[in-house]
Amino acid sequence: MAKARTKFVCSACGADHAQWFGRCPKCHEYGTLQEEVVNAVSSGTNRRSLGAQKSGSARVKTGQPQAALTFSQIRQENQGRFPSGYGELDRVLGGGIVPGALILIGGDPGIGKSTLLLQVAFQLATRLPRILYVSAEESGQQIKLRATRLGITQTVNASDSKMAEANLPHDGNLFVLPETNLEDILRELEALQPQVAIIDSIQNLYFPALSSAPGSVSQVRECTGLLMQLAKRDHISLFIVGHVTKEGAIAGPKVLEHLVDTVLYFQGDRFASHRLLRSVKNRFGATQEIGIFEMVQSGLQEVLNPSQLFLGSREEFMSGTAITVACEGTRPLVVELQALVSPTSYASPRRSTTGVDYNRLLQVLAVLEKRLGVPLSKLDAYLSVAGGLEVEEPAVDLAMAIALVASFRDRVVDPTMIILGEIGLGGQIRPISQLEIRLKEAAKLGFKKAIVPKGQTGIESAGIKLIPVGKVFAAIAVALPANEDTSTNKEMSIKSETPPHLPAIK
Repeated sequence: MAKARTKFVCSACGADHAQWFGRCPKCHEYGTLQEEVVNAVSSGTNRRSLGAQKSGSARVKTGQPQAALTFSQIRQENQGRFPSGYGELDRVLGGGIVPGALILIGGDPGIGKSTLLLQVAFQLATRLPRILYVSAEESGQQIKLRATRLGITQTVNASDSKMAEANLPHDGNLFVLPETNLEDILRELEALQPQVAIIDSIQNLYFPALSSAPGSVSQVRECTGLLMQLAKRDHISLFIVGHVTKEGAIAGPKVLEHLVDTVLYFQGDRFASHRLLRSVKNRFGATQEIGIFEMVQSGLQEVLNPSQLFLGSREEFMSGTAITVACEGTRPLVVELQALVSPTSYASPRRSTTGVDYNRLLQVLAVLEKRLGVPLSKLDAYLSVAGGLEVEEPAVDLAMAIALVASFRDRVVDPTMIILGEIGLGGQIRPISQLEIRLKEAAKLGFKKAIVPKGQTGIESAGIKLIPVGKVFAAIAVALPANEDTSTNKEMSIKSETPPHLPAIK
C-alpha cells in the first residue's frame, strides 16, 4: 500500500511546499500555508504537463505544426449572448450570458447570492429547455420552500399534488440536483446537457480522487478546473457561487479567479435594502460595471433609476452638501456628498469617511489648508455618500472640497448644480473621463448647471450650462458666491489669481 505524504499548500497563490513556513516563500503572504495529506499514486495516473510526449514516442522535428492552427483555420461559430431575464445582471456581464462562460459570484453570507441565482434560473427556464441548479448546501425540499417564499412557484396541496405539479411554471425545464460529489455532478451535466448550470457553492464540492477536505485549496482548484473543461467543451454556461473571507476576498486560491471568465462581487450594507453586483473581471465585457438590486419581501428586484436612489431626499436643502456624478464602469450615477465640519473636542481632530477613500479626504483637506487657507487642521471633518454607495474615483474631489467649504461656512450649494473635477496637489482642476455621459445623466434628473474642468470639451445638452474652472478657489467662488453669504463670516474676496480669504472659526 502506498504511503501517504504531507504537503503544505498556500491558500493565496496555491504553491506547494514540503514544510511549513510562517510566510509563503512564493507570494510572501503570512499565515496562508495549510497542511494537506496526499495519497501516493502511480505515475500512470499523473496528469501530463503541457508539451509532454507519449511514452515511447520519439520527437519529430519537421518544422510543421502537429495540432496548432492558424486564425484562418479556426472555424468561427456565431454564438450570440442570451439574456438572463434581469437587465442589471446583463449589464454587468457585458450584454448577456455567453455560451460556455464560467462566471464566479462571491459575496458575504446572507447577501442574496442564492436568491439571485434561483430567480435567474426561473427566468431562464421560461426561454431555455434545460436549466440545472446544483445545490451543495440545501436539499431539494429546502430549495422549493425558498422558491415558494419568493413567489416564483406555487404551494402544492397534498390532495391535488399531481395536478398542481403539472401546472407549476416552467416545470420540466428547471432541474434541481442536491449533490456534493463532483463526479456525480459531472455525469449529470454530461447526460442532461443544460444550457445554463448553477453550482452553489464551489467550496462545498469534493473530488473523491483527492484526500483533502472540501473547501481546501486543492479541492477548490481541481473542482473548478474540471468544471471549466466541461463548460468549454459542451458550451454550458456555468454560474459558480464562491464564499468570501473576512477580508472580503473570495475564499480559496487566487488561481480560482484566474480560471473563470467573469468574477462578480455581490455587495451591500446589512442596514440597507439595496445590493450592488460589481464585476472585477470580465473577458467578454467591461470591468467595474455595477448592477443595482433591492431586497424586498419577494426577493431581489431591479432598481430602474439608481441615480434617484443614491441622490437622497431633496425636499430640504442643507449646508455642506454637493452633487456629483460618479462613473462605475460605463454607468453614471448621480450621488450626493454630505460633509460636516465642526470644532473638535480632542487634542487631534477626527476625520471620518463613509463611502469615499479616507486618504482622498486627507489630501483634499491638505489642499484646502495649503492653497486656500481654510483652517481645517483644528476641526473635525466628516464626509459621507448618501445611499451607501462607495465612490473611489478622483472625479469627485471637487465636490468633496466644495461640500467641506460649504459646511465650514454654513452655506447651501445651488441644488440645480453638479460639480465635476479632480483636484491636483497644486490646487488645479484636472480633466476627468466620460464627461459626456455624466452630463447626460445629470440632465435626465433636471440639473441645469455643471462646474467642469477648464479646457475639457463636453456637450451642452438638455439645457445644462457648463461653467469651466481651472482652480479650486474659482470653483468655490462659483458654487458659494460671496454676495449670497448671509452668515456672520467676512465676505470672501475672489480674485483671478489670488485664493479667497476664509476666516477661521473663533
